[in-house]
Amino acid sequence: MDKRFSDIIQLIQQSRNSAIKAVNVQLINLYWNVGSYIKDKPAVAGWGDKTVEELATFVQKNNPELKGFNRRGLYRIIQFYETYAPSKLIISTEQQTLSNDNSKIVSSVRTQFEPKNIRNTILVQLSWTHHRTIFSRCKMEEEREFYIRLCIRENYSVRELDRQISASLFERTMIGNSKLSPEAKAIHIDIASTFKDSYVLEFLNV
Repeated sequence: MDKRFSDIIQLIQQSRNSAIKAVNVQLINLYWNVGSYIKDKPAVAGWGDKTVEELATFVQKNNPELKGFNRRGLYRIIQFYETYAPSKLIISTEQQTLSNDNSKIVSSVRTQFEPKNIRNTILVQLSWTHHRTIFSRCKMEEEREFYIRLCIRENYSVRELDRQISASLFERTMIGNSKLSPEAKAIHIDIASTFKDSYVLEFLNV
């Protein structure tokens, strides 16, 4: 590469990485609020068991360009919310209701849904694929938090995260009270490869 232009390339890459990370923050925050809305709605509006299927059909029929909101995707979003809603990862971190009154969703039964802001929590520092791997494979809250913080600190790819879970790193660390291996600390992955998964691209309709 011509050294005269290397600084320009670096600026471009940094901006792209920042944009990808910002989109991921919005995506995780959106999934949290969609999960919260669907989970809490039946208690106040009488939504039935088929609501998720009906919602998925509605989205696909009226907004086919919106990806990730089919039946399976919606249930994963609900699982994400159910997994972390009672977690200290949310409770112990600043979680503000969006202040804009226009963000309130008023339903036909005159109930209001106020979206929450989890953009200041550590949950937004991982991609959706990372989260899917963690909440689908880790059963204990301590284990989930362990891998979340490990991924953030070591910048793990999804493949490396999956490998560490399969190798029972959490159990071995707890039992042996050992530190991470030098090999783990030596791993460095560009942020674009960490956040640029298919869910971010689908969210942007790319």
